[in-house]
Amino acid sequence: MSGSISLEALDLAALLCSRVCHDLISPTGAIVNGIEVLDEAKDEETKTFAYDLIKKSAATASARLQFCRIAFGAAGSAGAEIDLGDAETVARGFIEDGKTKLTWNLPHALLPKNRVKLLLNMLVVAGHAIPRGGTLAVSPVGAGESMSFRILATGLNARLPQSVPGLLAGGSGQVIDAHAIQPYYTGLLARSCGMTVTIATEGEAIVVSAH
Repeated sequence: MSGSISLEALDLAALLCSRVCHDLISPTGAIVNGIEVLDEAKDEETKTFAYDLIKKSAATASARLQFCRIAFGAAGSAGAEIDLGDAETVARGFIEDGKTKLTWNLPHALLPKNRVKLLLNMLVVAGHAIPRGGTLAVSPVGAGESMSFRILATGLNARLPQSVPGLLAGGSGQVIDAHAIQPYYTGLLARSCGMTVTIATEGEAIVVSAH
């Protein structure tokens, strides 16, 4: 793409690793804290609190690992396909919490892995547009192996992150750090699929689409 920047392979790998570590450090830290509380607990109420913290944090860490494995990892050999049903499972585990819900309108189908990786990364981009929570609704555009996606992000104070459109387009003139690598990588995935991914406002909602 004209005007886009290009990261060295080692820099791209290092920044993606930093992004994954960022997603995992909070739940793993909470597990450590829960174990420390459990070691020092003298009463059953405190022990129950510690067990609940460890259980919840372990589940969160597992869900994030499963998501990152597909969204950022190899997820199979070159040319592999991924079931959209599996993508829905990891997406729900990663995204859904007390604040954010996922509406999945995609059919069960096998798609090339980079197209599914693109979808998952688009969901992350869309999630950042509703920092106070809301709903992410993903719908298909077209069908078959050429299927693309449209994600509608709705929620209180939904906003268009200022740097993200440029990062999706290739990051020309922008610093690509651990915070910027995910939308930048999303753009790379789109271009690897022969597509373009965009983010724009639509009324009070934000739309992330690939075409």
